[in-house]
Amino acid sequence: MAEPQPTIYDVAQAAGVSIATVSRALNSLDSVRPATRAKVLRAMERLNFVPNANAQGLSKGKTWIIGLVFVHAPVTGDVLEVEGASLLYSDHVIRGAEARAAANGYSLLLRGGGESRPAELASLRSLTGTVDGLVLLDQVLPEADASELAKRIPVVLLAGSGTAHGITTIRVDNQCSMRELADHFVDVHAMTSAGFIAGLDVSPDSVARERAFRTRFVERGGEVRDVDVLRSDWTSAGAEHAMEARLGLGEPLPQVFACANDQMAVGAIHVLQSRGVRVPADVAVSGFDDITLTRYVKPSLTTIRQSGAILGAAAVDALLAQLSDDAPAQRDVVLPTTLVIRDSCGCEASHDERSEHWTHASAVAEVAS
Repeated sequence: MAEPQPTIYDVAQAAGVSIATVSRALNSLDSVRPATRAKVLRAMERLNFVPNANAQGLSKGKTWIIGLVFVHAPVTGDVLEVEGASLLYSDHVIRGAEARAAANGYSLLLRGGGESRPAELASLRSLTGTVDGLVLLDQVLPEADASELAKRIPVVLLAGSGTAHGITTIRVDNQCSMRELADHFVDVHAMTSAGFIAGLDVSPDSVARERAFRTRFVERGGEVRDVDVLRSDWTSAGAEHAMEARLGLGEPLPQVFACANDQMAVGAIHVLQSRGVRVPADVAVSGFDDITLTRYVKPSLTTIRQSGAILGAAAVDALLAQLSDDAPAQRDVVLPTTLVIRDSCGCEASHDERSEHWTHASAVAEVAS
């Protein structure tokens, strides 16, 4: 005969608190002191207690699950190759969100999406009742569809305009970071010609980064020719194909290619070097994200540092704030970035980059403000 499952009464007895305190602790209400909530969570862990959304008076219909929807890369070749090339940054976001959710008593449900807009909206609507809220990564849904979805369930967007109705948007400061990068190329390296390697056209981050970089570089007297603006898909393989096509034109190359993410920068460098183009002596290259790989490729990659793990954690914080009525649904949270100078732009890499890291605490402060 199977042992009976522990109940909220068992948790209350083990923690030495009332049933009402357990219920408030599970709902993350401010009326419960952190030490008391920690005691309740320890008791739950010892008893292997799993909150039941159907139990009256316990979780008020909560499932204690947060859905996170990331983007499927377009499959144009070997599936495993595409998967390995495209999930590096998303993996950081997922890990950060999962850790933050677990710390608050939630589980994370992952769902791939982004391939078919109408079908995806219908699919995500079906998650209502299965999850308490959704975090949508870059380009999973157009903002209008995301706002429609937010009428049914709390939604947080990672990337976007920040104006979507009924939604909190967590994004990085693409404009300032790309302007700073353009200024570096002009002020330090006296560059007058640049190119850009973009991600997917539907990506708000890619669009914002391209626009900010091109605008600033031209403002500073430089030139960005249309032939030097390459279209990729966020992956290293996509950037390789785009750069191969560009080299095939036989046109003179610009002095630098700024890339919308690090993975595409790595792919571009690979093709350039394989064709005898020296990086950075002949053409400089920069990225965006500062994934771990950028410190070990040759040359090490000049990039814009943002933390996928912190973005994931901040998204969960924002969603939990909505669920506890601590914050309005519609907010625009812009997190800072840092320009990291390494070898690929023609500079020498800094020997002390740790001081440049922006912390989880600072990101949480941004979300809470």
